[in-house]
Amino acid sequence: MALKDIARELGLSQTTVSRALNGYPEVGVETRRRVFAAAEKLNYRPNAVARRLATGRAGAFGVVSPRSRRTLASPIVTDFLTGVSDKLTEDGLNLVFSQVEEGREREGCDSLIASGTVDGLILFSPLLEDERTAGLATLNFPIVAHGRPLTGTPVPSISIDNHNAFCVAAGYLLARGHRRIGLLNGDEHQAYAMDRLAGVEAALRDVEDARLVLASPGDMSFERGRKVTLNAIDQHRSVGEAGRTALPTALLCSSILLALGAIAALRERGLEVPRDVSIIAHDDQVAALPPIMTTPALTTTSSSIRAAGRRVAELLQGRIRGDVPTDYAEVWKADLVERGSVRHLD
Repeated sequence: MALKDIARELGLSQTTVSRALNGYPEVGVETRRRVFAAAEKLNYRPNAVARRLATGRAGAFGVVSPRSRRTLASPIVTDFLTGVSDKLTEDGLNLVFSQVEEGREREGCDSLIASGTVDGLILFSPLLEDERTAGLATLNFPIVAHGRPLTGTPVPSISIDNHNAFCVAAGYLLARGHRRIGLLNGDEHQAYAMDRLAGVEAALRDVEDARLVLASPGDMSFERGRKVTLNAIDQHRSVGEAGRTALPTALLCSSILLALGAIAALRERGLEVPRDVSIIAHDDQVAALPPIMTTPALTTTSSSIRAAGRRVAELLQGRIRGDVPTDYAEVWKADLVERGSVRHLD
C-alpha cells in the first residue's frame, strides 16, 4: 500500500496526504482525520527512512531516562507517557523511549539526536536539576521539560503550582484545628518537593502554635509511606509521656501511593483515618490510583498527569515549529478536592 492509494481513495493530492501524515500544521483537522482513517483502513505504514528524506523529519519524539530511576515502574510516569503517546498518535507521530545507565544520559540524548530518529526530546526535570546532566539544556535541539527545572535552566517546561497547592492544603488543615502536621514528600533535591515543603512552611508561619512535626523526603512509594508512618507511631508510643514525640494529627502526602502506605500503617497500629489522623494527598489523576479507592475517600490536591503529557507533546511540536521560546514556562493550578479523609478537630 502506497501514499498514492490513500490520495486516490480520498481524492486528494499526494502532497496533502503526506503533509497530513507528517503533522504539518497547515493541514486542517478534518482533512487530517480523513487521511488517518483512510490510512488505517488501507493498512498504510509509512517508511521511516522515506519520510525522513521527504520531509526532513523523523516523525517521532524521544524520551531519555536513567534506568536507576525505574521510570517505567511508576504508574505516574506511565500515565504521563500515555498522555504523550495519545497526542502523538493523533498526529501520526511516534514515541521513542530510551533507558540508559545513570550518568550516561547526555550520551543517550546525543545518540538519539545523531541517529536522526527523533525530532525533539522530552526530559523529566530531575535530569536538568542534576549537575551531571544539567548541560542537556544547552543541546542545540528542540527540548521540553516536564516539571519546573531549577532557576536558570533555559528549557520550555510545564509544571503545577506545587507551592500554592500545598500551602492551600496545609491552610485547609489549619482551618480545621490541626496544629501538628506531617509531610511525606518526594526527593528533596527536586524542585516540586522543594516547592511543596516551602508551601507547607508558608502556611504554618501564619499560625503561632502550628508545627511541622514530621518532614520525610524520599521516593514516593507505598512501602516508604508505610515505613515512615509506622516509625512515627512507634516512636510516639515507645517513650514515656515526658519524652514522647508528637504524632501528627494530619499528614500531607506527595502522592496517592505514599498516602496508601500511610493508611496501611495506621491500620496496622489500630488507628483510623480520619478519626486519629487526617490525610491529604496529591492526586495525579492516575487511572490505576483513584482517590476514592480508600475508605474514606481521600481529600486531594489534584492535577492530571496524563493531560500534562499531552500538553508537553503539544509544546514540543510548537518548539519544533519555532512558536515556543526557550524561556516558556506553563504552570497549572492544582485544585483542592474535599472528600472524607480530613477530620474537623474541636
